[in-house]
Amino acid sequence: QVQLVESGGGLVQAGDSLRLSCAASGRTFSRYNMGWFRQAPGKEREFVAGIRWSANSLYYADSVKGRFTISRDNAKNTVYLQMNNLKPEDTAVYYCAARTDITVFGTRPNLYDYWGQGTQVTVSS
Repeated sequence: QVQLVESGGGLVQAGDSLRLSCAASGRTFSRYNMGWFRQAPGKEREFVAGIRWSANSLYYADSVKGRFTISRDNAKNTVYLQMNNLKPEDTAVYYCAARTDITVFGTRPNLYDYWGQGTQVTVSS
């Protein structure tokens, strides 16, 4: 069992930055592929960024490329999402998720086994 706890959300203005953190329990965090997803009101949950267990491959949605950076610190059991130049359309609840099957990296939410409770990010114009 893995527990994920997100933090770092908040209310910011367009152009500002935020860094989200996701702390994981358990000793096997370093074996999981990790992803960040977001869900805006009335919309489906969508992939934002992902990182393989070894951190040697990073993945981004086109909408955040060049603005968001995902990273992980396996010694701290934590994955981060640095979000720069935030836009109003980035407003959503952000979730981190862990996938135990590391053979292929996936971006569909149903491929992930564990989820955090989410943290709200609101970007005002």
